[in-house]
Amino acid sequence: MELSKTEEVWAILLNDKKYALQNALFYTTIISAILLMPLFFYFIYMKNIHSIQNELFLKQKSLLIIKSMQNFQQSEEYFEYPRFKTFESGLYDKNFKPIFSLIQESVTNSKEGYYLEEEDAFYILQLPKERYFQADYLIVKNKISFAIVYEKVMLILFSVVLFLFFFNLFFLNRFVVPFKKMNQQLDNFIKDSIHEINTPLAIINVNIDLYNRKNPQNKYMQRVKAASKVLSNIYNDMDYLIKHDKLEYSRERLNLSRFVEERVEYFTEVAFMKNIEIQSEIEQNIFIFMNEKQLRRIVDNNISNAIKYSYEGKSICVSVAFEEERYFIRFEDKGVGIENIKNIFKRYHREDTLQGGFGIGLNIVSSIIEEYDIQLEIQSQLKKGSRFTYIFPKKMLLS
Repeated sequence: MELSKTEEVWAILLNDKKYALQNALFYTTIISAILLMPLFFYFIYMKNIHSIQNELFLKQKSLLIIKSMQNFQQSEEYFEYPRFKTFESGLYDKNFKPIFSLIQESVTNSKEGYYLEEEDAFYILQLPKERYFQADYLIVKNKISFAIVYEKVMLILFSVVLFLFFFNLFFLNRFVVPFKKMNQQLDNFIKDSIHEINTPLAIINVNIDLYNRKNPQNKYMQRVKAASKVLSNIYNDMDYLIKHDKLEYSRERLNLSRFVEERVEYFTEVAFMKNIEIQSEIEQNIFIFMNEKQLRRIVDNNISNAIKYSYEGKSICVSVAFEEERYFIRFEDKGVGIENIKNIFKRYHREDTLQGGFGIGLNIVSSIIEEYDIQLEIQSQLKKGSRFTYIFPKKMLLS
């Protein structure tokens, strides 16, 4: 079912949006990856700042404890050691054994100053000898968390990524506007050109048939007829190439045997111009479930290529058969062969530029057999010929 003009425009716009979205994601990822290094250094810097702030906090609290001990009068019966919810502290002797301590863990560091041990932060302050309850050290400890640093870094990263994504999306959409217009104009030109070619081509074919009915066979008219069929095959390839992603190809029950016979008969005149005989070995009453236009592209392109690359005076064999529990179509020629099989399915690739064509036929065939899961086996020898075997999956076969 063909799309309307409006639906085609919407399909093009959606493809452009998808292209811009994909590229925006790509460039955002690349730039974000580049920005991760300075962001990593920023994260380290913020952790250090947070740690320094915590060190100042512990120093201030240690001074509060010292001030409390200085205010203690010997005449008082006992000293009430200050307790705080935000940190723990204790008095230790020179061997770092607790004299009085609210710290539950044992102290492993024996140097004065500030240090971190996993999530614990310690500040060790050396006290004047025999001044504060025979203690040599005051140790202040609290739990340090870098959650606020992580949150800040993640917020910055998220904001940067979000900004870059929308910036790239906006920039790409604006940047490709002239190319969209140019591409649309070129696409419309090709469509109009193909449409204009179809009309005179149809007129040529009709008038050749009318001439042949009223007059004896003429070799010149046969050549014109053969050339028009070659041109029709090229036209059909171009038409399929432009419309295949905008059309929905409905599948139907097809008589594969009869279909291939008709296409062989269609190309007989084309083969005759190179003195090539098309032999057919077609098993009857084989039915498949497939779209007729797509099947035609497979059959026509293979027969056309077999004629194009065969030596003059040789023969081509087209087979439809059941063998080794597999249904297949086989196209076999006695021609130049294929130098590099991997390249023949690339768009615009041609094995022999002197033979003409656009190099799109097998690229179209490749996309169709991939859609249907049709298996392709290729055998080829240079200067001896090639054999293409298309094996249909069981899900396509109809009894």
